[in-house]
Amino acid sequence: MARKDLRNIAIVAHVDHGKTTLVDHMLRQAGAFRENEVVAERVMDSNDLERERGITILAKNTSVRWKGVKINIVDTPGHSDFGGEVERTLMMADGALLLVDAAEGPLPQTRFVLSKCLERGFPLIVVINKIDRQDARPHEVLSEVFDLFCDLGASDAQTDFPTVYAIGKLGQCKRELEHELTNLVPLFETVLARVPEPKGDPEEPLQIIVCNTTHDDYVGRLAVGRIARGSIRQAGEVVVLGENGKVTKGAVKALFTFEGLKRVNAESAQAGEVVAIAGLEVNIGDTIADPQRPEALERIVVEEPTIKMKIGVNTSPFAGKSKQSKFLTSRQLKDRLEREARKNLAIRVEPTDSPDTFLVLGRGELQLAILVETMRREGYEMQLSNPEVVTREIEGQAMEPVELVVIDVPETYVGIVTERLSSRRGRMVKMTNPGFGRARLEFQVPSRGLIGFRGEFLTSTRGTGLLNTMFDGWTPWGGPMMRRPTGAIVADRAGVATPYALHHLQPRGTFFIVPGVEVYEGMICGEHNRPNDTDCNVIKEKKLSNIRNHGKDENVLLASPRLLTIETAMEWIDADELVEVTPEFVRVRKKVLAVNLRDRREDAIEQAQAVE
Repeated sequence: MARKDLRNIAIVAHVDHGKTTLVDHMLRQAGAFRENEVVAERVMDSNDLERERGITILAKNTSVRWKGVKINIVDTPGHSDFGGEVERTLMMADGALLLVDAAEGPLPQTRFVLSKCLERGFPLIVVINKIDRQDARPHEVLSEVFDLFCDLGASDAQTDFPTVYAIGKLGQCKRELEHELTNLVPLFETVLARVPEPKGDPEEPLQIIVCNTTHDDYVGRLAVGRIARGSIRQAGEVVVLGENGKVTKGAVKALFTFEGLKRVNAESAQAGEVVAIAGLEVNIGDTIADPQRPEALERIVVEEPTIKMKIGVNTSPFAGKSKQSKFLTSRQLKDRLEREARKNLAIRVEPTDSPDTFLVLGRGELQLAILVETMRREGYEMQLSNPEVVTREIEGQAMEPVELVVIDVPETYVGIVTERLSSRRGRMVKMTNPGFGRARLEFQVPSRGLIGFRGEFLTSTRGTGLLNTMFDGWTPWGGPMMRRPTGAIVADRAGVATPYALHHLQPRGTFFIVPGVEVYEGMICGEHNRPNDTDCNVIKEKKLSNIRNHGKDENVLLASPRLLTIETAMEWIDADELVEVTPEFVRVRKKVLAVNLRDRREDAIEQAQAVE
C-alpha cells in the first residue's frame, strides 16, 4: 500500500554545494514561517559549531506541505568525515535530491553520497546549483554527472534523471537553461512527480527503524525513525529489538511528527511517516516492533573508521586549574565517549592498556576535532595523542587506507602541490584543465600522508586552493613516513613567559604563546627552525643594575604568535607529543615532561612509527 499524501526525500551533495541554503528557501516558499517571522540564515544549522564553521555536521529532519502533500526532508552533511550521518539517515528516504555546483562539478563526496543512494535503489533528481557563478559551466557539469552515474553502475531508470537548474541562495530554479528563472515550484513539482510514495501496510505488525536519537528538555530522549509498516499510537505497548537479540519492553510516552522546523504532538502515525518517540531506551539501528509479533529489520551498517586517536585524562601540572572545568575523571570521560559512540555509528571507542586512556576511531581528523570541541564546551578536560591511521591485516599483509585527493588550484601552483604530495607518497592519477586559469589534479595518497597536510596546502597555494578527499581502499603498508620536518621549542621550567625571553629566542622559530602566559616544564612554546627539539628558558627576566642607562634599552618587538586550535594542534603534533585541551586553553606538550628523562625526538618518533 502507498500513501499518496506523503513523500520522503534526502538532500545529498558535496560540502558547500548549497544543501542547507536550498532547504531554507523550500521552507520559506512552502509557508513554514509566518510572514513577519524573523528567520536566521541556514536555519537547519542549529548547532553552535555548525553556525561558526558554516558546515552541516548533524543530519536533521524537517518537512514542508505542497499541494496537500507532506514532504519530509532530511538535510545531510556534505563533509566526508560525517559520511556516517548520510549512510544512516538515507534509511528514512525513498528518493534523493543530488545537488552539484555548476562550476566545481561532481567532487569526491558527490561520488560517495551518490553511490549510497544508488545502492538503495533511489530515484534521483539532479539539481545543478549556483548557475549564477561567473565560472558556471552547467552543460559540462551535467555531462560529468551522467558519466558518474554510469561509472557507479546506475540502472537505466536511475540514469533517466530529471534535471533542475537553480540559484539556491535566491530560491529560484528552472527546468531548462533557456527558460526564465522562477521560484521553487518546478522543484516541488518534480519531487511530487518523481519521488515514489512510501510503501507499507498500516494493518500489519509494527516495524520502525531507529535512524537517529535526540534530546527534548521536557520528555527526555527521543528516538527518530521511519515506520516501515504498521501503525503506532501514544501510550501503546511496543518492544525494542536491540543488538545480539536483546529485547526490551516499553510504552510510547509521547509521539511526535515533523511539521516545518517543529516537532508536533501526534495521537498516532502510520507506515511511511517519520516520527520521534519518547519513553524508550533505544540505540541507533534498533527496531521498534509489535509485542505480539516482533520482527527485526536489518541493522544499519556504516563503513569502517580509518583514523584513530587516544583521548585520556589530563595529566599536565595545570590539570583542573580552569574554573570552567567540570569533568576531569576517567569514568566521566568514558561515559561521554560511549554516549557519543551510541549516537554516532561512525565513531568507535575501545579500551587501551591504561585505564585513563581510550582509543577513539573515526572517519577523519575533522570529525574527531569536532567531538573534542563539543566535549570541551561541555566542561571536559582531556589530552589527545596524534591522529594515526587504522591498519588492517589482509591475507597476512599489513595494509593501510589510501585516499583519493581532488585538488583545484590556480595553474601557477600545480608544481608546488605535486611536489608536496609526492613527498607524502602521493601518486597523480589524473589532471584536467577546465579553464578559467585553474587546474584539477587527482592523487592517490596514503591517509597518514594527509594528516597535517591541509594547513601546509593552504600556505603553499596562498589560500587559493581547494582540497577534497575520499576513502579509496587499502594499500600495502609503505613503511615509516616523516610527519613534521621541524622540532619544537620546549619550556625547561615552570613560570610566566616574559617579553625579554621571547624576544631573544625569536630567531629560533615561531611561537605559539604570548608574554604573560603560564608555562610548565615540557610544555611546547613554539616550532623550532631545525629538525631537533630545543629546551629553552622562556621565563627569563632582564637583570636590573643600579646604574641608570639612558636610551640603551632594546625596544622589544615580538612577531605575532601562531595560536593553535584543536584541529591545528592535532595536525601539528608528532608521535612523542600530546594536545592538552581544557575549556579555556589548548596547549601542546611533550609526553615526557622532564627534560632529563626525555628521549631525543628522532628516537621517540622512530619507535612510534612501527605498525601496530
